[in-house]
Amino acid sequence: MAGYWLVRGSEIKDPQALQEYAKLWPPIAARYGAEVIAGKGEIDTREGKHFARQLVIRFNSYAQALACYEDAEYQVAMLLAKKAYDRELSILEG
Repeated sequence: MAGYWLVRGSEIKDPQALQEYAKLWPPIAARYGAEVIAGKGEIDTREGKHFARQLVIRFNSYAQALACYEDAEYQVAMLLAKKAYDRELSILEG
């Protein structure tokens, strides 16, 4: 069964940190078969807190989604993402 990351975050606080994250993410994503399937268009929040940035990232399995998050290289990249903007990340099976 597929796995998904649901990433919700604020406006960008540190563009340089985001640029650095953007350099590190592609090889990590390729290693785990990650694909951004939503998050490049408009956002219409109907209920709850609005997040300026929202992404859905698909993995071939829930295990891959978990493994990607735990990957040592991703843990380094994640520090840049957290510096770039405030965010929440959930891992879903579906």
